[in-house]
Amino acid sequence: MWERTLQDLIRGLRANKKDESKFIAQAVDEIRTEIKSRDMEIKAAAILKLTYLHMLGYDMSWASFHVVEVMSAPRIHLKTIGYLAAALSFQQDTDVLMLTTNLLKKDLGSRPEDVAVALNGLSHIVTPELARDLAPELIAMLNHSRPHIRKRAVLALYKAIIRYPEILPQCMSRLREKLDDPDDGVVAATVNVLCELVHRNPRDYLPLAPQLFHLLTTSSNNWMLIKIIKLFGTLTPYEPRLVKKLQPPITELISTTSAISLLYECVRTCIIGGMLQGHAGNQLARTCVTKLAGFLQDRDQNLKYIALLALVKIVPTHPELVAEYQDMILSSVNDEDISIRMRALDLVSAMVSRHNLQPIIQHLLSHLVRSESSALPSASEALSQFASPSPAAAARPSVSPAQSPAYRLTLAQRILALGAQDVYDNVTDFEWYISVLVDLAYVARVNIGAEIREQLVDIAGRVRGARRYAVQFMLKLLTDDSFLHNASEDGGCPEVLWAAAFICGEYCSELVEPQKLLPYLLQPVINTLPPDTIAVYLQASMKVFGSWAADLAERWDDDDLPRVQGAVADILERLPSFAAHPDIEVQERAAEALQLFAFVRADLAAHKPKPRADSLYGDLGASGGFGEPAAAAAEPRFPKSLYLLKPLFSAHPLNAVAQSAQASVPVPDGLDLDAWIVPWQEEAAPGPAHDSGAEGGKKMKKGKKKDRDPAKAAKRKGKAKAAHGHDDADYDYDEGAGAGGASTSPAVAVETAEERAERERRKAERLERLRDDPYYIIDDRPPATRQVSLNAAEVDAIPVVKLDDLPPLSQATPRLPSLRSSPAPPAQTFVIDKTGEMPEGAIAAPPRTSGTPSLGNGNGNGVGVGLGFGAVSTPPPPPAPSRFAPYDLDADEPRPGTPQPIKVTRAKKKGSGGGKKEKKRTAKADAAPA
Repeated sequence: MWERTLQDLIRGLRANKKDESKFIAQAVDEIRTEIKSRDMEIKAAAILKLTYLHMLGYDMSWASFHVVEVMSAPRIHLKTIGYLAAALSFQQDTDVLMLTTNLLKKDLGSRPEDVAVALNGLSHIVTPELARDLAPELIAMLNHSRPHIRKRAVLALYKAIIRYPEILPQCMSRLREKLDDPDDGVVAATVNVLCELVHRNPRDYLPLAPQLFHLLTTSSNNWMLIKIIKLFGTLTPYEPRLVKKLQPPITELISTTSAISLLYECVRTCIIGGMLQGHAGNQLARTCVTKLAGFLQDRDQNLKYIALLALVKIVPTHPELVAEYQDMILSSVNDEDISIRMRALDLVSAMVSRHNLQPIIQHLLSHLVRSESSALPSASEALSQFASPSPAAAARPSVSPAQSPAYRLTLAQRILALGAQDVYDNVTDFEWYISVLVDLAYVARVNIGAEIREQLVDIAGRVRGARRYAVQFMLKLLTDDSFLHNASEDGGCPEVLWAAAFICGEYCSELVEPQKLLPYLLQPVINTLPPDTIAVYLQASMKVFGSWAADLAERWDDDDLPRVQGAVADILERLPSFAAHPDIEVQERAAEALQLFAFVRADLAAHKPKPRADSLYGDLGASGGFGEPAAAAAEPRFPKSLYLLKPLFSAHPLNAVAQSAQASVPVPDGLDLDAWIVPWQEEAAPGPAHDSGAEGGKKMKKGKKKDRDPAKAAKRKGKAKAAHGHDDADYDYDEGAGAGGASTSPAVAVETAEERAERERRKAERLERLRDDPYYIIDDRPPATRQVSLNAAEVDAIPVVKLDDLPPLSQATPRLPSLRSSPAPPAQTFVIDKTGEMPEGAIAAPPRTSGTPSLGNGNGNGVGVGLGFGAVSTPPPPPAPSRFAPYDLDADEPRPGTPQPIKVTRAKKKGSGGGKKEKKRTAKADAAPA
């Protein structure tokens, strides 16, 4: 019978490419028949063909037992086929592996060629059970007379140790002996095994240091030296005395070897082993840096790469040595290989200091600037180059490496990280750095605007001396129409305009004429910006106008009135377009601004200029001088609405907040954070006490007694609303009846039934009208649980000031604002706030290891800043004194405080007749538990 061989199978596969699956199915059927043959040659040939098909992806697990049969063949060429098939197809869960234990023991004690084949196969199919059962035989093989058997036994023993680590103590002494083996191959194999095992527990391998050091100084095998140096790099952190011992031979190797791989491993071992410390370490470090710097000029890209990798590890301990080759390192940033450019960026980032930050950032920034040579070719140029390619055109890359968006993003992020390192510790000139951030927003052309915004606002808040420069550069951004036009494009960095509007609004006191900035903050084209940026624009416009109006009031002249009216009219003309914006935040801010500026416009229209005599002689005594009343003399000459907006945004200074400020807020005495603010209690049962409104009605009728203290009664009358027709039936007309039972307002008219019905009808109509109003919250609680609130009559009695139908005012022509002429501080006077502003009476709290500190914005602008602020080092300036008299309470009037919870019970009514008297709520009833 003729059988198909492996060569025939391969020829058939090549000849039947169109119908390969059919041919393989036929071949597998033949193999299934041949594998059952009693002839071991035919069985082995079938296993060999099946192994080839297994390499092509076909399953042969069904023939595992037949593989074991071939492994047990007495002839070496058949046994080799069986072990090859087992090594390729057997897995850890193959069930026939338990049948191979005795077979392997027999082969390990057989002829040398059988032992070699068995060791090779065992290293692939070893399992924990096989490693445990065959460990004595493997250890015995380490003393075999033939070197190639000893070498194979060492490698097979390593695989057995990986599967079953418990045998390691049994073979450590034999492995140590193999380091002195006369055959270099056995020694090299042993060193390789130890280099892999040392990472599990390095301390166990410290006794091998003398033998390894002898090999280091006597061996000439570069590959074994690399392994030995790796071993010492792992052992030196656990034995510091090795550092001094290893410095001379490693220095000699670095100076003399021509093998680049060995040189790199020597440098790496010096770094991780701490050999670069001390006087001898400094000399070794200089030798390493000199060798690595030579690789940077080599044409081999692999040498450049490993040199940059090694220099990155040397920079933390010896930055001055690496800084000597700064120009050479920066030239690697221009390399066309992206991997070399990225490693060069890592090295540049590690070597930055206060002395070289500016040239490094300027060099990196120049890579983002589009040049003529880096511009993409036009369609005609590309076609002409494709039709007749010239050597120069073929050599030039079609796209510059700097034009890759991913690389440009990485480069921009690296520039920002270098500047912000250690809270701007390396920045000595913040005017320069702010200009770098602005330039980066122009040339980056990637989505880096959020990071630039964070740093701009962060610097303006941290460094007080840099605020003038920040306002100057942000002013240019706000007035640049091209930047605003490109902000909507991809990579246009519209977030930078967020920072520009915020900084110019927050620190507008640096501007000479801040009102000229208002047309830029409210121009219609900003509707194309993101909603959060538009909201900051609107908020900044109110800040700018408030600051300008307050400064104008200090030096008020009646000639300024038309100018202010024109500015307000221009603002009111621009705001309605923002009030119709689809974003709710923009709508709310625009609506608030509209109402505030409408009030200012009405006040300006009602303002009447006063003669200067009022201001010159208005303070001559309490009567105002010349018989004028004091109130008229105290009236300011300027419109009061000029001070309306500034206190809303400048009540508290905007300072940096420490990371642990929130956790350091002290808990006030007597405050239990785990207790209920309002104690929970069951609903009170109906009692003799009555609704305060009904009780008040009875008190109005009773009203026989008078308050003994007329002064206190007058004060209580001033607090109580005695107007006729209150809208709330729960209003209490007698505030003092709970304590003394006497009525303090007997003269108030009693409400008739018709008036009460009319009031209830108006109240129901108003509630029905407000039910569909999204800005009005309806109180759906039952009347028994509501607190005493404002009466409907009082709501109706609130005077309404109509601000419509006012004549339009002239609009001033905006011009570009400029900075104030105060001298700017020198670059050396910049003070960076790093410690953090802590709350008063702060307690010690553990610092947070992660999280982003925030900007403490107490100016009421309502804009979430989300900055990387830490703290301020100088105390905040005191608030400006108010120009109006403070509001003082009377000495005998009690000041408001936190009231204690009051438990109230309601008394049952004894009768429903109108002539019946109801019991008053007394202090005793008020104190009764619910």
